[in-house]
Amino acid sequence: MGRRRFRGRLVDGIVLLDKPEGITSNDALQRVKRIYNAAKAGHTGALDPLATGMLPLCFGEATKFSQYLLEADKRYRVVAKLGVRTTTSDADGDVVSERPVNTSLGEIKKAIEHFRGESMQVPSMFSALKYQGEPLYKYARQGIEVPREARPINVYEAELIRFDNDEVEMELHVSKGTYIRTIVDDMGELLGCGAHVTVLRRTQVAGYPYERMVSLEQLENLLQQALDQGRKPSELLDPLLLPMDTAVMTLPEVNMTEVVASYIMHGQPVQVSRAPEEGTVRLTVGEQRVFVGLGEIDDDGLVAPKRLINVSQG
Repeated sequence: MGRRRFRGRLVDGIVLLDKPEGITSNDALQRVKRIYNAAKAGHTGALDPLATGMLPLCFGEATKFSQYLLEADKRYRVVAKLGVRTTTSDADGDVVSERPVNTSLGEIKKAIEHFRGESMQVPSMFSALKYQGEPLYKYARQGIEVPREARPINVYEAELIRFDNDEVEMELHVSKGTYIRTIVDDMGELLGCGAHVTVLRRTQVAGYPYERMVSLEQLENLLQQALDQGRKPSELLDPLLLPMDTAVMTLPEVNMTEVVASYIMHGQPVQVSRAPEEGTVRLTVGEQRVFVGLGEIDDDGLVAPKRLINVSQG
């Protein structure tokens, strides 16, 4: 039998999934995609199977703007176990070394302080970054180490929540591409005892509120409730969707009349009063400020189309 191609309905928006522990981000995405019967979906930066928490999932036209969430700041709560270093820098890896923990609260605070601010970080061999077309973790599982370039990161905030015997709990606010496992591993080496991640929870992506997260169980229950009541699942599920432009709310807005917007929707740059002098902008139309996509200020100071949504399907 051939593989049946999944076909779904056209649905646009963003769900803030509270990813459970023990499954990959792609597994979570596929389950939610089927719950919504969505034709098109994508996630915005993978969480490790060990990790839980906020995983924005984009449906339909919202996938056009997922890159802006990939590049957004993130917040995490992490628990590190001192004294044990592992191959993956988390509890899923094999133990590399065990050392006694002889460290004080002052030394812990000093070590955490060390990571605040801008620095260069070498990605873990167990990351999903690609080398010659394959993710690094595939090489790592074969015992192959490949060269990785250090990348600039920024730890905006690093707060100690708890230090209890051999456990350290922290809250971190970091820039895109920051590997929390690597910070914990480096901290363990700085303290001379080794460390690895036992609990990792992402609490925020960009400015999305923690309270808007929904679990797989909640979504599955709503689907079953709709089926039991003979209602369309979309009636219960779609109210949980956030508007697609929430992914780009940090960009300056350019509001246009419908006449001006008709030109830009046909690919023509337009002049709009009070538009910024440069950069990418968020395009809205009319008094209702209907979002139609992104524009770019060109060399002539005109607003040119960059990434427009397909308004005809809405």
